[in-house]
Amino acid sequence: MSIEPGSPAAETPAAAPAPSHESRIHGCLLGGALGDSLGYAVEFDTIDAIRAAFGPEGLRDFAALDGGSHFSDDTQMTLYTVDGLLEALEWANSGVAADTNACLWLAYLRWLGSQGVPIPDSAPFQPPRWIDGHEVLRHRRAPGNACLSGLATGEMGTVFRPVNPESKGCGTVMRSAPFGLIPHIAADAVYKLSADAASLTHGHPSARQSAGAFSLLIHSLANGAALHEAAGAALSRLQAGRLPRGEEPDPALLERLEASLRLAAGTTGDGGLLGAEELVRELGEGWVAEEALAVGLYAVLATAPGTETAAAAGPEEHFRAAIAVAVNHSGDSDSTASIAGNILGAYYGEECLPADWLTALEAPEVIRGMAARLAAVTGA
Repeated sequence: MSIEPGSPAAETPAAAPAPSHESRIHGCLLGGALGDSLGYAVEFDTIDAIRAAFGPEGLRDFAALDGGSHFSDDTQMTLYTVDGLLEALEWANSGVAADTNACLWLAYLRWLGSQGVPIPDSAPFQPPRWIDGHEVLRHRRAPGNACLSGLATGEMGTVFRPVNPESKGCGTVMRSAPFGLIPHIAADAVYKLSADAASLTHGHPSARQSAGAFSLLIHSLANGAALHEAAGAALSRLQAGRLPRGEEPDPALLERLEASLRLAAGTTGDGGLLGAEELVRELGEGWVAEEALAVGLYAVLATAPGTETAAAAGPEEHFRAAIAVAVNHSGDSDSTASIAGNILGAYYGEECLPADWLTALEAPEVIRGMAARLAAVTGA
């Protein structure tokens, strides 16, 4: 299945909004944190347990949570991705070339230390940065095993010398939205930055290709593409094998993304949203990279304004509906909802973020602080 921009399946009925790039940065990071936080409350619960606790429609709002919720390692690592990119950009802006992947590795190592894991003696020392001074980022929130073990080796993993060579957990894709938020760089460079950074912790091709495809999607949206157009372009790049070093696209990733776009287009029989059980059967639980990306993308596209399943035409209603789909299933609810939130925040900017959800969000000043720094260093 190949979806070309401009085809009927690639059309978005509502005109794409035009928020500022700064608003897209804030929207993407805050939107991801909101999805992550709501999903983290039920991350390890089955759909039956979720319904038993919150009713037939599941968990749909922070108001249903006594005492709110916390964001997880997904948001922590996303913010540390921002910090690694910030350091590389700061060096570049001062006229000094820097190894971007090394900057990201050092940032992730500082995150590793924040999780109570000793930074390996073989790793270079790096002075603390602004992000490291916030206690909320030091809480251990179910970090992924491959992220911890890959960094704990003290080896800077690469595509050619991977750590965790068989791992394709979603710990790559859930942290990769920031690569798509860097303006004025080509899509090929966005993909390579993201895929190379994924190799720091995960060695399986699907892990880095899923991260690369997600970053390309965010990049397209941040540059004004419509939702279906951006999704179709990312899929078409994989289908065409336009990957660095002549790498072949991972079959499992292609299968999941093709299914995500097909199902979101309404070919489910009655045209309605997939039920939580059917969502898992068709796209997976989200514990691995390609499944997390497929579920998050489906949640966004299937609830988009103009579709039969849209809750309403407005950005905020779209955000609420998409996050509800991404949260309520038996699987990695925080990662799938974080991905959906990143996508919608990059598309709409801050306009889509529910004000009452932002009030419930943990440490918004830290997320906004990192977003403001990224906007400033990129001239947004």
